[in-house]
Parts: sequence; structure tokens; C-alpha cells
Amino acid sequence: MIIEDDLTIAKSLQEELTKWSYQAFYTTDFNQIMELFTEQAPQLVLIDIKLPYFNGYYWCTEIRKVSQVPIIFISSQNERMDIVMAIQMGADDFISKPFDLTIAIAKIQALLRRTYDFNENDSFLNHQGVYLKANELRLQFEEKEMALTKTEMKILEQLFLHKSEFVSREAIMVSLWENEAFIDDNTLAVNIARLRKKLAEIGLENFIITKKGYGYGLMKGE
Repeated sequence: MIIEDDLTIAKSLQEELTKWSYQAFYTTDFNQIMELFTEQAPQLVLIDIKLPYFNGYYWCTEIRKVSQVPIIFISSQNERMDIVMAIQMGADDFISKPFDLTIAIAKIQALLRRTYDFNENDSFLNHQGVYLKANELRLQFEEKEMALTKTEMKILEQLFLHKSEFVSREAIMVSLWENEAFIDDNTLAVNIARLRKKLAEIGLENFIITKKGYGYGLMKGE
């Protein structure tokens, strides 16, 4: 998530991150920062100090009230006290303008690796601070992790990819059939029950919710 008043810089960062196979987006609506943050649940935030209405320090503080997502400040206000203030407000790193895009991407990748302990070729999905590590068949929540079977991973992957909606039982089963996991409605229900039990053991009660007569979804934010 890129919070940047300079549209040229925001677009350049988005384009460069996309080349590296990251999903990146920026906002020009500076009245809806927290709403967008909650909706998109980004793995990392890039934020300028100088912004309309409220500055980057303010938004960093607001984000820190609800999330420990890594934050990098990008700003031309790069005096020593600006950097100190950013770190004190909860930032993880600081990039001074003007900057080299290659160096900025390297810093972003390094911070993501330190935070999530992923290799660059790993894929992961996030919802409400819960991370699905598909390549490793693992799910991470805070300091806890749980191992997944291939079937459990594919079920969760469908729910994570459609986290803002419910996924029909049929759609989940089609996905599993396509991956040679031959499963019927009863077997799906058994897998969901087992997943719920495993999730509860790491503090994720009611993480998977049921839409009666239709299918399943993920717990929605407050």
C-alpha cells in the first residue's frame, strides 16, 4: 500500500513493484486511509511524511493502533529529526527522496523477508493478520504456525483469494478436483471441521464461517 501525495512517484513505485510480481496499489483519497488499509490488509505500507489533511506521522500512529504491518517512510524531509520521528512513531525503515528505484525495491524485499521469513519466490496471502504460506503448506498467526495438508491448503487458498465474500461448496470442490484431490460434499465438511479445530488451537476461533446452504468464508473485520 503506497500513501504518497506525489502521483508520479506513487505510480513509479507501483509499476516497479508489479515488475517484481508484487501486488501494489496506491491511494489518492487521503480522507479514507484507515478504511482502505482495513479493506486491503496490505503486507507493507510505504508512506510519505507530507500529505494532505494529516501527515504521515499521524497515519503511521493510527496504523500502529491496529497492526504491526511493516512501514517504510519515503520522504524528502530527511533531516535527522525527521528520521528519528518516523522510527519513534513506529516505522521500520526510511528512504530519502530522491531515491533509486532499485535500492527502494531492495529495501522493501529485505523488510518483507525479515518480517515474514519468506523467500522471494514464496507466495503468501493475508487476512486479518493471518498469513497463508501456500508454498510451505503452513499458516502463520502472530508467533504461532500450523502445518497444512494439501487439501487444507487448497481450501484455505480459495477462502483467502475471495476473503471479501463467501465461496460456494461447489467452487471449492471444483478447485480441489482440478488439483487431483477427489472430494465430495461430505469429505469437504470433514476437512472444514478439522481445519476449524486446528485453527482454534492457535487462537483462531471462528476464523472460517459458514453461510448456510451455500458455502464458507473468512471471519470479517470489526
